[in-house]
Parts: sequence; structure tokens; C-alpha cells
Amino acid sequence: MTTEKGEWRPARQTSPRCGARTRKGTPCRAPAVKHKRRCRLHGGAQGSGAQPGNTNALKHGFYSAAAEADRRRIRALIRAWRKGVAGLE
Repeated sequence: MTTEKGEWRPARQTSPRCGARTRKGTPCRAPAVKHKRRCRLHGGAQGSGAQPGNTNALKHGFYSAAAEADRRRIRALIRAWRKGVAGLE
């Protein structure tokens, strides 16, 4: 395989690298698994990750934008109610 500069190198040298951070803080130099961004040691192994069309990620919707907006509105109502009650005393 040739590089952009026209130099010949084996395919294993020009393959994309994993890039995950090691304990030392440097990027992992292992080649990434085919069609994945990480090496086999950092999550690119066969069977790792979510399956296509993952419905488990939407199990309950507690953190959805609509649910969080509802909770914000409820907290605002409670604050206003407490402020009104405190004004009566």
C-alpha cells in the first residue's frame, strides 16, 4: 500500500489507529477493528456495543427533553406555591 507521499508501507502500518487513551495518557497505537473506531481491547471486539436499532436505550424516557421540561415546570410551580404560602404567614 502506498501513502499520500507515494511511499510504500504494509497495510498494517497505514490502517487507522484506535486512539483510546491509555493509563499513561497517550493514544492507543493498536489498529482499529474493521468498521469500528477502537481496537479489540478498547471496545471494538465482535459483539461489543449496542445492536442496530437499539430499543433498550429508550427504555423509560426519564431523561427525554419532554420529561425534563415537565419536571422544570413542576419545580417552578412548587417554588411559586411555597413563595405564596410563605407570604401568608
